[in-house]
Amino acid sequence: MPKGGVKVVARNRKAHHEYHVEDTYEAGIVLTGTEIKSIRQGRVNLKDSYALINDGEVHLVNMHISPFEQGNRFNHDPTRTRKLLLHKEEINKLIGLTKQKGFTLVPLDLHLRNGYAKIQLALAKGKKLHDKRETAAKRDADREIRRQLKQRVLG
Repeated sequence: MPKGGVKVVARNRKAHHEYHVEDTYEAGIVLTGTEIKSIRQGRVNLKDSYALINDGEVHLVNMHISPFEQGNRFNHDPTRTRKLLLHKEEINKLIGLTKQKGFTLVPLDLHLRNGYAKIQLALAKGKKLHDKRETAAKRDADREIRRQLKQRVLG
C-alpha cells in the first residue's frame, strides 16, 4: 500500500441492496492492538453490522473482527461494540436525522488510511420489496444496453 493511500479491507455488499444511501461519513474506530492486527490481515466482516447513537457517542454493533492468531490472553471479543470517532457537529446532525425521519446508520466499508482504520458510515433509509425489484430491473436493463452497444461496436 502506498504511503497516504487507501486500502479497502472489507465491504458491506448488502448495504446498497437493502438501503437507499442518502449521505456518507468517514469515522475513526477505537480498537485494541490485536484488533488492528487482524484488520490488517483482512479478517473482518461487516455483514449485519449497524451503528447506534447513545449519550452523544456513536457505537458500531455486530462488526466481526476475528481474533488475532498470534494473540494470547489479551485477544479481543470478536463482536464487541466499538466506539466510532466523529466530530460533535456530525453526531448532533445524525441524532436529529435518525430520530425524526427513520434513517439508520449502516457501515459501507472498512479501510486503512495512513495506517489508521476508518469506517465509511452511510445515513440510509431501508428499501421496500418493490424498490429492490425496481433496482434489480434497472440494473438488468443497463447490462442489456451495454451488451447491445458492445455488439454494435465490435460487430
